[in-house]
Amino acid sequence: MEGKAGYEELKKTIDYHMNRYYNEDAPEISDYEYDQMMLELKAMEREHPEWVTADSPTQKIGGSAKREAGVEVTHHIPMLSIQDVFSKEEIVDWVEKVRQVYPDALFSVEEKIDGLSMSLRYQDGRLILAETRGNGMVGEDVTQNALVIPDVVKSLDIPGYVELRGEVYMSLEDFDRFNEEQENAGKKPAANPRNLAAGTLRQLDSVVVRQRGLKMFVFNVQDAYDNGVSDLMGSHTDALDLLSAKGVAVVPHTRCAAAEEILDAIDAIGEGRGTFGHDIDGAVVKIDQIAYRADFPAGSKYSAGHIAYKYPPEEKEVVIDQIEVNVGRTGKMTFRAIFEEPVRLCGTNVQKATLHNVDFIQSLGVSEGCRAICRKQGEIIPAIVRVTQKTAHPYEAPDVCPVCGAPLVREEDTCDIYCVNPSCPAQLKRTLAYFVGKDAMDIKNFGSRHIESLVEEGYLHTVADIYSLRQYREELIKKGILGKEKNTDRILSAIEKSKENEASSLLTGFAIRNVGRISARSIMRHYHSLWELADASAEELTALPDVGEITARSIRSFFAEEKNRELLRRLEEMGVNILSGESPDTAGSKPLAGLTVVVTGTLEHFGRKEIAAFIEENGGKCTGSVSKKTSFLVAGENAGSKLDKAQSLGIPVITEEELVRKCQS
Repeated sequence: MEGKAGYEELKKTIDYHMNRYYNEDAPEISDYEYDQMMLELKAMEREHPEWVTADSPTQKIGGSAKREAGVEVTHHIPMLSIQDVFSKEEIVDWVEKVRQVYPDALFSVEEKIDGLSMSLRYQDGRLILAETRGNGMVGEDVTQNALVIPDVVKSLDIPGYVELRGEVYMSLEDFDRFNEEQENAGKKPAANPRNLAAGTLRQLDSVVVRQRGLKMFVFNVQDAYDNGVSDLMGSHTDALDLLSAKGVAVVPHTRCAAAEEILDAIDAIGEGRGTFGHDIDGAVVKIDQIAYRADFPAGSKYSAGHIAYKYPPEEKEVVIDQIEVNVGRTGKMTFRAIFEEPVRLCGTNVQKATLHNVDFIQSLGVSEGCRAICRKQGEIIPAIVRVTQKTAHPYEAPDVCPVCGAPLVREEDTCDIYCVNPSCPAQLKRTLAYFVGKDAMDIKNFGSRHIESLVEEGYLHTVADIYSLRQYREELIKKGILGKEKNTDRILSAIEKSKENEASSLLTGFAIRNVGRISARSIMRHYHSLWELADASAEELTALPDVGEITARSIRSFFAEEKNRELLRRLEEMGVNILSGESPDTAGSKPLAGLTVVVTGTLEHFGRKEIAAFIEENGGKCTGSVSKKTSFLVAGENAGSKLDKAQSLGIPVITEEELVRKCQS
């Protein structure tokens, strides 16, 4: 077979063998035979470049085409949010309003899957485009990644144009598997399934997408025409049932008539959410008759004819077996409740919960052996919210450090107790780990296990000792404390390079109470060196923006101690930079000088820490919450409540790209 027909036949043959090799791990031909076919295909495409399409095997990596980053798509139908309600009374009121206009209205109650939205466009049964939600009007083309999601059907047995909308998510099983693999590799685990799913869908290599395992539920027919299938745009539940019969994974749904049925369906979802294989963040109620929906708008940013009920935070009763006391890097005691048995909360197994401080423990009546209610605050952090059965023995705060045995001191006017022994091993290890960490001196490949070994072997007593390690190179290699020769030299080189860091990084590394990375950068804009800061008075410090009395007192207390001034002298002698790279004059000339910026949503080119650093490097201040003092909001994909608040306050909203242009102008 020759010509275009022969070309298409060869593509099909190679695709078949690609699938056998990459997806089924069962190749039928040798690598040589496969390579010869690819060479033949490439030769045909060089001769006829007009034949080449995105699905050609020559355009694929590892059996799947590589996605091109940043290709924007204007939505055919806007991908809007759903208005949230937080009480069942609001649901009943909404249902009654709909029934007043359309007495025959029916409703669909569905799980609100906690993932990210994606639309699928089909033309004459073939998937032609998959797009993310983006800002609701413009999204990103993720077609190549969608093709490797098993739940996304590649061909749909429906003619004409069909547009489906669904939620891409990661199952709890796949999420746990990913985190286990990350931990085994010594890498940082993902925070939650939703964030991991969002990052995975936007990967450039679809092989990674396939490996991580994404799933999708279709929850809406956005549009359909020229197909002669009336059910698709008539009854919503009929449309879902039709799609399900054709092999589409659709969201679990229940058709209801009366308000009581709707509330029962919502309760059923709520009661089962701890047993689902995926996370949900509510239940959605939709008008079943699609034609009725347009008469019930909820504003320009919300889909008409829908509401979403948000469940109260999930709670479970636990028995507290032990109150665990740990020492933080600043010497502060931290407290955690350890349960007799783990409980399932918001899709994860939980056996520990924060207890904040001694006053919190005693005010709630928490003690070992009591029964209490645990809840995930913000659906993330497990915490004890109340005690249901107290014991006869109230909890007594420790009076000595659990690690070194030194007396504990309660800080004036606070609930916090501290170990003030500077040689406390727990403090030393945490202080050193913080010093070398990314937020401070950022010494690459220098992990906490290296710190522990070096402290236990007697090499490290203060942070300055880190810069003396080079003289022990042969010993370290022989003992394998930092690894073999190559890894030891890599870490020693990173230590040497860190001497060139900004003075604010060193200030951060000192772990002065209330002085973090952002505040350290802000403070060092006003001083030429750390010695100038060390000699500054409390009055001078409190006159600086964002430095209050407590922070000023912490800085003064730190540099008032001779051992800390000696530490600074020693670091300076070793060549560690203590000079600020900018004066107040140069800081004021930067493009974001004097501006307060908030970032929300998922960005394409920056992580959260990287974007904060970028803003600060350009003279701005990056904060976590929107207020009237916010200069502008940088909004990425899937921006949430911060975007809503910024818009309500009239605060300018810009994209990641606009921020970069602003800083380059």
